[in-house]
Amino acid sequence: MGLFSFIKNAGKKLGIGGDDDAPDVEAVKKELSSHDLGTDKVDVAVEGDKVVLTGVVKDQSAFEKAVVAVGNTLGISKVEASELKVADGAAAPAPAKDPVFYTVKKGDNLWKIAEAQYGKGKGAKNTVIFEANKPMLTHPDKIYPGQVLRIPDLDQA
Repeated sequence: MGLFSFIKNAGKKLGIGGDDDAPDVEAVKKELSSHDLGTDKVDVAVEGDKVVLTGVVKDQSAFEKAVVAVGNTLGISKVEASELKVADGAAAPAPAKDPVFYTVKKGDNLWKIAEAQYGKGKGAKNTVIFEANKPMLTHPDKIYPGQVLRIPDLDQA
């Protein structure tokens, strides 16, 4: 746990480089902070097409959203987050739990993803997936192939 894979040529373009160029560290920091996820104690490093996140986030949700926010960036193929800790009100920050992510395929929509992840007849839980991916998702119909989404546990959603 701690190294997450993304599709390098899918995602939001930051900066002015070519389609395969990884964005610079300042562009990634700006993108991460633009989502207001509670990541003010997170350090960002860019190593080629990999982003390394270290520091502390407020909770598991912020951890997962931080990984997805930077991973869904054009030119990024990996996010290393093994040194990103979760505060969760504890005296000492702890390692994050293993998150569940889903990579969108052509023809997917949130209803289909909810049924695939939660079981047949649970398509209405698509709103849980949408809410779990805000503010990176602004509309339930605006997902694209290659995008990675958080899939929250229904018990904690």
